[in-house]
Amino acid sequence: QLHLVESGGGLVQPGGSLRLSCSGNGFTLDNYSVGWFRQAPGKDREAILCITNGGGTVVYADSVKGRFTVSRDNTKKTVELQMNSLKPEDTGIFYCAIRANPACSPYVPRYLFWGLGTQVTVSA
Repeated sequence: QLHLVESGGGLVQPGGSLRLSCSGNGFTLDNYSVGWFRQAPGKDREAILCITNGGGTVVYADSVKGRFTVSRDNTKKTVELQMNSLKPEDTGIFYCAIRANPACSPYVPRYLFWGLGTQVTVSA
């Protein structure tokens, strides 16, 4: 079974930046659309951004517009989530997930495989 690995989480002060990375365990992400999701404490998992296998990006969460971007690193074969101007309300576990469909989706059940998540905490 395919699974993903997220990395790059940690503790950061408000206004700071983090860069998360998503990689496939033994496979490349090139042929998949990759979504990034966030699960805040006590809340449901929500879609925040997605990148298609063609490189198109979709922002699902209004709260991250202008602050978060998603991209592919073709050298490292990863999908990167750059997070700037972080706020305490960004705190949560961040997951990446893949679907074979070339289009992105904001719906959790439409993603086939998931990583275990990486914790991001924004606090002074």
